Amino acid sequence: MGLVYKDVHEGIFRARPNRFVAEVQVHGVIERCHIKNTGRCKEILIPGARVYVNRSNNPNRVTKYDLFAVFKGGTLINIDSQAPNRVFYEYLKSGKYISRITKIKPEAKYGNSRFDFYVETEDNRKIFIEVKGVTLEQEGVARFPDAPTERGIKHLNELAESIKQGYEAHGVFIIQMKGTSHFEPNYATHAEFGETLVRVQSQGVKITALDCIVTANSLIIESPIPIKLLH
Repeated sequence: MGLVYKDVHEGIFRARPNRFVAEVQVHGVIERCHIKNTGRCKEILIPGARVYVNRSNNPNRVTKYDLFAVFKGGTLINIDSQAPNRVFYEYLKSGKYISRITKIKPEAKYGNSRFDFYVETEDNRKIFIEVKGVTLEQEGVARFPDAPTERGIKHLNELAESIKQGYEAHGVFIIQMKGTSHFEPNYATHAEFGETLVRVQSQGVKITALDCIVTANSLIIESPIPIKLLH
């Protein structure tokens, strides 16, 4: 269960010419690597950081490696923005998050947008789930977002709206690292997101944070961590 990367190589991060490309020293050669995260990641993508990249099997690509994980001190952080949905899908199928599932539909349309998952169960629960990946750690605390996210606010508001139509609504934060004490909104970066999270929870949206075991070639959801929404 979880996500496994193939053809993995260790490297040293050198520079980030733009949001999509990193210059990484791999086997003594500076390679231009695709960054699997368009967020800022400025706290972790710093020159000299140890990183992991995996080689693409597409010979036509401009960049032959993907950068997917970075060490921050002794903590390995997965920064692959596609990974949270992939590992959460496996977690859903395992029955560890919701039991007696009869249907899982990724990319489920609701109103003017799509939620990451729609789930039905044997006891007639109908559940929308939105998943967010968390790569920001500050003083042992996992925080989201690392940059303002109007899209994130829109998703939260629509989750709350779906409850009025008889659905359950869940916001799940996948902490792409191990060792944080708890999860909280990043009020310093986007106070409105934190305030919206508090409001929608009071309206019935279930908020969960799950941390992960991160290795040089894998990401696996492990367990829930505490959540502190008020600042």
